[in-house]
Amino acid sequence: MTLLIGAFTIGLILSLLALGVFISFRIFHIADITAEGSITLGAAIAATMIVAGINPVLATASGFFGGMMAGTVTGVLHTKFNIHSLLSGILVMTALYSVNLHVMGKSNVPMASQKTLSSYAEVLGARFGGDIPIFGWDVSSHDASVLVLMLIISALIGALLYLFFRTNLGTAMRATGDNDQMIRAMGVSVSNMIILGLAVSNGLIALGGALLAQYQGFADVQMGIGMVVWGLASVIIGESLVGKESLGLAITGTVMGSVLFRLLVAIALRWGLNPNDLKLITAIFVFLSLVLPGFLQRMKKTASVAGPLGKSEEGKPRSAHA
Repeated sequence: MTLLIGAFTIGLILSLLALGVFISFRIFHIADITAEGSITLGAAIAATMIVAGINPVLATASGFFGGMMAGTVTGVLHTKFNIHSLLSGILVMTALYSVNLHVMGKSNVPMASQKTLSSYAEVLGARFGGDIPIFGWDVSSHDASVLVLMLIISALIGALLYLFFRTNLGTAMRATGDNDQMIRAMGVSVSNMIILGLAVSNGLIALGGALLAQYQGFADVQMGIGMVVWGLASVIIGESLVGKESLGLAITGTVMGSVLFRLLVAIALRWGLNPNDLKLITAIFVFLSLVLPGFLQRMKKTASVAGPLGKSEEGKPRSAHA
């Protein structure tokens, strides 16, 4: 049960990453590679500040704003310097590797003996005594308290994101992704909307990195590798679970997809999956999820066209020479 609780907790933390990828990939249709650097940046800033004795809440917020700055740079490179969005993300991600090393001062910053948001939650949970029954299983108050904290943060961020995209500014951002020519004709700066969108996206991703580092007890310069694909997998799973007909469903599905994907990974590892194959399998899963819908749609269209043609051939009168 501890394995599942841990997987559920990490899934909730990485739902912030998934929400950030959702903004860039689904709303603005940009494959933003900056995420692999910004999630590490958030972890690096938070870990360094916590080790220096700064309040974990302030350190976590600083990680969020650090990610927003990284996303802003990517947006400026793309919109103001006319660099392709993919290349802009690659440039910033590459630069962030050195930035993260400078922030941390080394490749790994441990926080085992430091006060973090997770340790605060554990202290609070200890006041409730020993184990807590969840679905018939006894879960330690430490694990349950951290799980509840991450659930509250994930739900709060999802609700705030939903409310933000319902405002005039948020609606303009969504419209920019749907039809930039229309929004430009209305006098809205498309460049500013893209910059703001990438800033919010990478801010959420960095926030997830800050929380993940505090939960794991360390920040590592390599922790962002493959996180874009992880976020895409979460978004795709969420869409298959609840669809994407409305903004609320899309946000809810993204969070659910992140949790479910992490649970599936935990179960697969428990059953003997080689951890070295995890990112390969994730990449294959995302590839199939992106390719199969279009392939099946083409097959369906071919079958629907072939059907009437076949019937018309059967209905033709036979030739007198036959």
